Amino acid sequence: MFEAFSNLFKIPDLKKKILFTLGLIAVYRIGAFIPTPGIDGAKLAQFFANMARTQGGTLFGLMNMFSGGAMQRLTIFALGIMPYISSSIILQLLTTVIPALERTARQGDEGRKKITQYTRYGTIFLALIQSFFIALWLENPARFQGMQIVQFPGWGFRILTMITLTTGTAFIMWLGEQIQEKGIGNGISIIITAGIISRFPSAIFQLFSLIAPGTAGESQIDPFKAVFLGFMFIAVIVAVVLITQGQRKIPVQYAKRVVGRKIYGGQSTFIPLRVNQGGVIPIIFAQSILMFPATIAGLVPNRHIQGLASALMMGRPLYYVLYSLLILFFCYFYAAISFNPVDMANNMKRFGGFVPGIRPGKQTAEYLDFVMTRITLPGAVFLTVIAILPSVISSQMGIPFLVASFFGGTGLLIIVGVMLDTMRQIESHMLMRHYEGFMKKGRVKGRLS
Repeated sequence: MFEAFSNLFKIPDLKKKILFTLGLIAVYRIGAFIPTPGIDGAKLAQFFANMARTQGGTLFGLMNMFSGGAMQRLTIFALGIMPYISSSIILQLLTTVIPALERTARQGDEGRKKITQYTRYGTIFLALIQSFFIALWLENPARFQGMQIVQFPGWGFRILTMITLTTGTAFIMWLGEQIQEKGIGNGISIIITAGIISRFPSAIFQLFSLIAPGTAGESQIDPFKAVFLGFMFIAVIVAVVLITQGQRKIPVQYAKRVVGRKIYGGQSTFIPLRVNQGGVIPIIFAQSILMFPATIAGLVPNRHIQGLASALMMGRPLYYVLYSLLILFFCYFYAAISFNPVDMANNMKRFGGFVPGIRPGKQTAEYLDFVMTRITLPGAVFLTVIAILPSVISSQMGIPFLVASFFGGTGLLIIVGVMLDTMRQIESHMLMRHYEGFMKKGRVKGRLS
């Protein structure tokens, strides 16, 4: 592996891509510390520190994680890439229910360019709405224990905040597209991962503070618990890698066709069906729905909303039950809208392909749907366990949620998935130029029999 890392910079094209990507990540992290005008940053940081004691169980906590702490400081990148993620998910859902969008998506490169442009428009629209409500939220001292966060409230501040935060989101979106085009890896995913990893040093410092002996000569976490957490961290990462790479391979045989004097077809291939088809999206959907009452409770002083938010706080039994059910539901929901067995079966039939032992057409579609439904269950159960694990560790072991969040949840799934994808892209560049890749032996094939 060390030899592979040393070979990275022996390939001029790959070296240029990696340095370009690192440079844009540095630009993104610098922007995460430029404050929005008209904000008292010290008081806002104090408020978010108090919110952190509730384990970040609001939409602001989720946005703060994706923005790499920029939301907590309310910098120009405070909205992060969340509007783009929301716009992409909404457009993907609309593509399955609106025939015009579905036809556009099937038009090849031109169709993808149009969908991308619609996603950009949706991102700007959502960023304007979110920044406007954030400005209104900041102007009310009653929501900050009487602290005056905004120095000069009014429409001037609101418009300035909308322009600043929306421009920041558009710039981040542009950075992601530049990384995608000229760098290495998926640009938007790389930016999200950089924001999440930026919180890792703070988590390590907090964990070290808990392990180190205090003034009384005793540490808050005993050495055995620290060793147990270390083994658990490694085991969770291994499990996430296996499930992320796991797939069921459906064998496909293509019949031979004689055209003139040439014979076409006759080869065997397979269809890879992923165990975790939805990735991290089901967790994001479930978190957003459960955190919505807590967010509204912080904005609207209504007794009924406050009671609902209290019942759905992290650590409550109702929260765990609803969270698990929502993740299971969205895993199957996303698999249903992203995987179309009928179209796949028709395409196989059109090119003379068939699954051995299954009749082409309708029976093939039913078989693919049956297999996809069966393998989605273990992936959904695994996502549920990983999503709940951080809050369980935090509540049962008395560990800060920032530290526990790296033992599972959305952040770890994103980091592992993006790292694997980026390593595959780097390895493909190295193998094309006759260099050894990162994984010469023992490669995770992810086959699920």
